[in-house]
Amino acid sequence: MKYKERGKGQVKNMSKQLEKTYNPKEIEPKLYERWCEKKYFHAEVDRSKKPFTIVMPPPNITGKLHMGHAVDNTLQDILIRYKRMQGYNALWIPGTDHAAISTEVKVTNQLKEEGIDKKELGREGFLKRTWEWKEEYAGTIEKQLEKLGVSCDWDRERFTMDEGCSKAVEEVFISLYEKGYIYKGSRIINWCPVCKTSLSDAEVEHEEQDGHFWHIKYPIVGTDDFLEIATTRPETMLGDTAIAVHPDDERYKDIVGKKALLPLVNKEIPIIADYYVDKEFGTGAVKITPAHDPNDFEVGKRHNLEEINIMNDDATINSKGGKYAGMDRYEARAAIVHDLEEQGYLVKIAPHSHNVGTHDRCHTTVEPLIKQQWFVKMDELAKPAINALKTGELKFVPERFDKIYLHWLENIKDWCISRQIWWGHRIPAYYCDECGEVVVSRGVPEKCPHCGCTHFTQDEDTLDTWFSSALWPFSTLGWPEKTEDLDYFYPTNVLVTGYDIIFFWVIRMVFSGYAHTGKAPFNTVLIHGLVRDSQGRKMSKSLGNGIDPLEVIDQYGADALRLTLVTGNAPGNDMRYYSERVEASRNFANKVWNASRFILMYMEEKGVEEPDHKLFTPMDRWILSRVNSLAKEVTENMDKYELGIAVQKVYDFIWDEFCDWYIEMTKFRIYQADVNPDAANCALWVLKTVLKQALKLLHPFMPFITEEIYGALVPEEESLMMSEWPVYKEEWNFEKDEQIIEHYKAITRGIRNIRTEMNVPNNRKTKIYVVCGEDWITEGLSEIADSVVGLMGGTELLFQKTKEGIASDAVSIVVPDATVYLPLDELVDFEQERARLEKEKTRLEKEIARAKGMLGNEKFLSKAPKAKVDEEKEKLETYTQMYEQVIERLKIL
Repeated sequence: MKYKERGKGQVKNMSKQLEKTYNPKEIEPKLYERWCEKKYFHAEVDRSKKPFTIVMPPPNITGKLHMGHAVDNTLQDILIRYKRMQGYNALWIPGTDHAAISTEVKVTNQLKEEGIDKKELGREGFLKRTWEWKEEYAGTIEKQLEKLGVSCDWDRERFTMDEGCSKAVEEVFISLYEKGYIYKGSRIINWCPVCKTSLSDAEVEHEEQDGHFWHIKYPIVGTDDFLEIATTRPETMLGDTAIAVHPDDERYKDIVGKKALLPLVNKEIPIIADYYVDKEFGTGAVKITPAHDPNDFEVGKRHNLEEINIMNDDATINSKGGKYAGMDRYEARAAIVHDLEEQGYLVKIAPHSHNVGTHDRCHTTVEPLIKQQWFVKMDELAKPAINALKTGELKFVPERFDKIYLHWLENIKDWCISRQIWWGHRIPAYYCDECGEVVVSRGVPEKCPHCGCTHFTQDEDTLDTWFSSALWPFSTLGWPEKTEDLDYFYPTNVLVTGYDIIFFWVIRMVFSGYAHTGKAPFNTVLIHGLVRDSQGRKMSKSLGNGIDPLEVIDQYGADALRLTLVTGNAPGNDMRYYSERVEASRNFANKVWNASRFILMYMEEKGVEEPDHKLFTPMDRWILSRVNSLAKEVTENMDKYELGIAVQKVYDFIWDEFCDWYIEMTKFRIYQADVNPDAANCALWVLKTVLKQALKLLHPFMPFITEEIYGALVPEEESLMMSEWPVYKEEWNFEKDEQIIEHYKAITRGIRNIRTEMNVPNNRKTKIYVVCGEDWITEGLSEIADSVVGLMGGTELLFQKTKEGIASDAVSIVVPDATVYLPLDELVDFEQERARLEKEKTRLEKEIARAKGMLGNEKFLSKAPKAKVDEEKEKLETYTQMYEQVIERLKIL
């Protein structure tokens, strides 16, 4: 321990030294373990504080951390750390999703590798294996998130199928059923023929595929005429039950009500009029297949058409397909097209590129099929969610996503919530074994309300994953129980998510929040984009362009990755990943580390205490004023969710103003400590104070390195992450001093540019004359002259109101409010420079002559490649410009 005597008494200096180089591999795990041990991430109800709550979008238990998770959780962590430092009772709830279909596919494939069919295990055996999978893999992504530095409350970690969440799911299903919002019925749904289950729209990816339009003749019964119909799925014609035309289409008014002959099936089907038909598209006549197309299904309902499903669950043609029964859908397509052509019904085949839905897990083309499923009526449930945006109870950042949200809700269809898989929340519906009565209840009913039977069979289906994740913001806080946590922490404040799941998850959380709690589950939705590769392509396994964030963390540290992911990140916009940017972020971390080591080294050597503020120089007041303004600006940016702008300002301040300017300006006073200890102490106190503020502002973005440095700088404080966020202080507003230092910086830059242009060696110094009529500028610069003259490449800094007495050949530099003069004879060794320029002149004359000789040679011009000729032309132009500059410099000398 050291003690340094000052005018104000003894001050204990407790700062410690940092290692020579920053080693994130060693420091990051140690700090994270300490944070967890100290329970810094944990939040309990505290009515003396205002809560700030975020729920983590729960990653799937099948996944591993990818760049999407990294950016999503980095943004959440920045917000939660910021709010924690502002004094909020900040709670960030983590958890994982059971990811019904995705997990079932993984476990099924694992069993296949062992030669086991899941049907052999049976439902209970399969679920046992899936829970074992969950136990093994659920922790993987949490461990990976820890490496990223996320400060979520691991004590409150939840799982969508844990006891509490499962209770909430059951309560919601029963409540909605009793209110008439949940029903079972036949509608068109997305069907995966491989997984043999219905799918939500969120589980269907649409990809552009090259296909065809098959143009087919449908004869009009009783005439020699026919209708030409185009379809991309000719196999579905086996289930056609009508031809539709637009009611106002003059071409077809006479045939509405007549019959058309369904080719191959030889069945008569009605010709109907419906406004669904686009009379401007194609022939204006379309086939209607209610059991295999969602739009056709609605048309069929309006016209009481028969619904004929011609497909089995595995996408083979069923017994209603006649001679094509048993064929795979694509095999049947080929056979049908062949038969249509052979029988004269095929008009033509036209190439057609269109979007095709595929299952996002197994990548099978999805088949729209009519199925008995459980649905949620959405019309009434959607209304409060629509109103929330219009009243301002809910807002999107950026606002342009309002339109997507509203468009989806205003055109919402009933939600298919049942899945034909085993892993997930089982539907709490029971069928009476005697009469088939459906009873929805908590647990097996005691007896059938219709016939009194006591034997029931539970519905085999499970619920859509989104049904449980829609409840996530309140089920994780204890709902349906009226817990203190729910009362205090709910509604949550911000949801951070990608734009790709606005419809599927965000909307469902909002309408579920209103339906079950009467409130929006959060007031702000912060939307971020995708992380793309350096060419702007989406990262994917097929392209092989994915970047593993854990490998990046291992190489550069979590802070470098976090800084890269947030720098330039504007809400809602995609960003490109460049490895060079991570290296730049790592370099910034090293810059911060080395600057801090310099400050700590001299603090340890000399001690530091708060000086009399009268000792502050303009440069001290300037840097205090700048960090003060920075705190205000960054806070404003953070409150507007402009995290990328905020961190760029902190970055620029630390690198440019603090490191490259202020630290350099303080070195004279620090090195002269024996001559003027009070000045050195003043410089060190300001350095420490500004570094503290800067570390606090940087902490949410780069938590590890800032914590490590802060612990060395202020060891008496418990932790940087628990310290107070900087706030603007009016007493640190020094506008006049900011202007003085900006003048100094402009003068210094001008001098450095001139010296570079004139090739003045660093060891050659000169007098610097500043001609300025503004006394306040002159006085301010005079006050710091001793500290900065060396940085300006000068021996002496002289101030005058006029140019009088300054050599006529002095080089001049014009800056705002002043002109700077550098005596040429002190700047340049005339004889040495003249000799150098004469030598350069001779060299350039030879190069110009050589280039002109080559370009004047017809043989060279005719035989040399064009690129070589162009290269010589460019060289001649460059040498000529350089020669002219040398001649001009010789004239000046």
